[in-house]
Amino acid sequence: MTINISTVLDVLEKYKYGVYEKDVDQFLSIFAPDVHIYDCWGDWESKGISSWRENVVNWFNGLREDGDLLKVDFNDLTIEENTNVAFVHCAVTFAAYREKSGEKLRQMTNRFTFGLKKVNESWLITHQHSSLPINMETGKGIFNLK
Repeated sequence: MTINISTVLDVLEKYKYGVYEKDVDQFLSIFAPDVHIYDCWGDWESKGISSWRENVVNWFNGLREDGDLLKVDFNDLTIEENTNVAFVHCAVTFAAYREKSGEKLRQMTNRFTFGLKKVNESWLITHQHSSLPINMETGKGIFNLK
């Protein structure tokens, strides 16, 4: 299935929608087949869409099992783009809510960088890097610095 994603902002909206709906195929449609991911969680690196798919399936299944909805917000967004490549950096907030009651359960914010390229007139993420600042005294990630 080919989906035309004509702007970088469309990519970010599809990211948010895919996570909220826990729709693996919709979410993965914004990533290039040769995507390279550096993540804060679990396997800290994924090379290629099949490796990334495995992580996303586990992530979304965990949300389903817990009965959680996850809302994504992009803050402090900077987009630099030219005809065929784009660079995005931002703070991304993930807020979990109980699906049935709407009760807010938890929230975290971390830093994201995306590299995108235009393929057949559609923007795709080719590189994603998420990170957290580290508390130098404890060695633990700081999830809500902002």
